[in-house]
Amino acid sequence: MNFTRWSARLPGTQRRAAARTEHAVSQDRRGEGSVPAARAEQLTDDPVPVPAVDGLPARDVLDRVPALVALVHGTDHRIAYVNDAYVAAFGSRPLGEPAREALPELAELGLLPLLDQVLRSGKPRTLKSRKAVDGRSYTFTCTPAAEHGDGAGVLVFATDVTDHAEAAERLRASERRQRETAVTLQRSLLPQELEQPDDLRIAATYQPGGTEAAVGGDWYDVITLGGGRTALVIGDVMGRGVRAAAVMGQLRTAVRAYARLDLPPHEVLQLLDGLAAEIDANQIATCVYAVHDPNEGRLVYASAGHLPILVRDENGTVLRTDEPTGPPLGTGGWIHASGSVPLGPGCTAVLYTDGLVERRDADLDEGIAALEHALAGAIGTPQVMCDRLVRSAGVMADHDDDVAVLVLQHPARTGTDGELFRNAALELLGGVEAAARARAFASGVLTSWRFPTDLHDLGVLAASELVANSLQHGTPPMRLRLRRTDRRLIVEVTDGDDHLPRRRRAEPGDESGRGIAIVATIASSWGSRRTPGGGKAVWCEFALPCP
Repeated sequence: MNFTRWSARLPGTQRRAAARTEHAVSQDRRGEGSVPAARAEQLTDDPVPVPAVDGLPARDVLDRVPALVALVHGTDHRIAYVNDAYVAAFGSRPLGEPAREALPELAELGLLPLLDQVLRSGKPRTLKSRKAVDGRSYTFTCTPAAEHGDGAGVLVFATDVTDHAEAAERLRASERRQRETAVTLQRSLLPQELEQPDDLRIAATYQPGGTEAAVGGDWYDVITLGGGRTALVIGDVMGRGVRAAAVMGQLRTAVRAYARLDLPPHEVLQLLDGLAAEIDANQIATCVYAVHDPNEGRLVYASAGHLPILVRDENGTVLRTDEPTGPPLGTGGWIHASGSVPLGPGCTAVLYTDGLVERRDADLDEGIAALEHALAGAIGTPQVMCDRLVRSAGVMADHDDDVAVLVLQHPARTGTDGELFRNAALELLGGVEAAARARAFASGVLTSWRFPTDLHDLGVLAASELVANSLQHGTPPMRLRLRRTDRRLIVEVTDGDDHLPRRRRAEPGDESGRGIAIVATIASSWGSRRTPGGGKAVWCEFALPCP
């Protein structure tokens, strides 16, 4: 074999030869006007001879190269040569034997098909960072060693990259640990168990992005407000990693605190907007906050740059909520507004984040339209619908973004189940005699609903106190509403005055101020809120005994 021709193809050989030539030329040009070397014996007109690459003994060079070198020839890749480094790594190899039998380490790495490609194409091929049977990692470069035809060969040159491979693996392990930390933080900040209101059936799902994507800040929550009303929220913090998850946790906690104030949705977003700017001026988030009132059969919502809510009515028609919407939280300077959409018995609503519908190769509206189509045909429990909507959107384990979905159903109850959900209301007209009518009305309704005597008496007492408080401090129009579910009795009084009552300690000589204290003592819970028309509603609840 002629190793001289092949030695010129070794990586770095041509570069080193060119460098030596340059050095020789520069020495020749040092004649006139240049400073000679310090040693006198170097002052000579004869150039120092530099051996050419073609004059080097190729085999000696290859034997001393620290990289692994092997030469194979022919279509069955018979071994023509392996250097000392190759023998040290994999042991001695018999010359003349086909590589498939004599070089099993190359076969295990899948290198033999690469040798075939090099022979066919006449072009070099590289296989990066593969772990061999000796436990070290190599990058293999296969270079054609002769022209096509009989005797055509391939020079296999393997560089030890174990240190680089181990460093890369340590980096990947560190990234995996960071991602696992972010996922753990994200999941711990999400509700571990959703609250289940009396009137709604709710389920949610969260799926982090794939291993190549850092965890984002998607979140959701369900908050029972009392009086039969339920708040629902879903949001998405821009950015990824632990920081986004931490900001998400702060916003979710703030939403729960503001929700307890029982404010309209747009006022909750207004408060969140200022808080988001305080948490991190460079971090913004989208959010939808909605409140469902079973008495009204509507979903009142406000949006801060988030995707529209989808609502499917009892006939299967899907409605996409439109305006109003404002910029994301943290931008400031925007007055949010609330809108509403019907959500009565038989309806289903879906709140979601952009990871469910946004794709790099498609318009966002196309993704929302596809979700509408999937919702129109989805049936089953809320959890089943969550899973089906995620699958229909093509979300897999390697998805490039977080996905959060919240599905709520307002079931249409009939028969025996319907008997457990009842409503009754009375318009309070006239003066002080309205209190007597309210007591008689409450007593008759609770009797017809077959409440036990103790609960009947407590309900009548609460209705009497709330009506008396409204007659004394409120303004018309006034209304008493009684509502029962399968879990509780709700007594609510509305009037036209927006001053909210507060519980206070009445002095022994006071003739008033004890009504709210009495209600708070006998009821499981009580509260008040301002109504959209400028008035207020005061309510209390009694837990029903388990059947």
